Amino acid sequence: MAKTRELCKDIRDKIVDLHKAGMGYRTIGKQFGEKAITVGAIIRKRKKLKMKVNHPRSGAPCKISPRGASMIMRKVRDQPRTTRQDLVNDLKRAGTTVSKKTISNTLRRHGLKSCSTRKVTLLKPAHVQAHLKFANDHLDDPEEEWEKVMSYGHMLSLVNK
Repeated sequence: MAKTRELCKDIRDKIVDLHKAGMGYRTIGKQFGEKAITVGAIIRKRKKLKMKVNHPRSGAPCKISPRGASMIMRKVRDQPRTTRQDLVNDLKRAGTTVSKKTISNTLRRHGLKSCSTRKVTLLKPAHVQAHLKFANDHLDDPEEEWEKVMSYGHMLSLVNK
């Protein structure tokens, strides 16, 4: 579940004061633009726990510091083909042990996503020979011939639009 925003202390105090003055949850909620459930929760917490400030929320602290996250982002920006394992190793050298999943979460939190490169079949020896033969056959072609090839390719791109 996503982390919700917290109301500031002043608004919570005003809600409690209005409730003590005899106003209902809905009326108070409309006044502050909050739901009646939220107003009720604030008042119940104040009565039950006698708390004036918000307690820290539960959850594990982030293993990657803001400085480590900026290092990851810089490395990915400079070298987009960096693997998650490379980033794990970089952080390990810096003194932080994290998993690949933590790296993925950090990248996603900063607006990037990790993905795998597309698998491309390598050229077979026959393909290499065909490329070499074509290059040798057309090595001495005049520039006008290549201009025809370029213009033909340009026409094809216009037709395909």
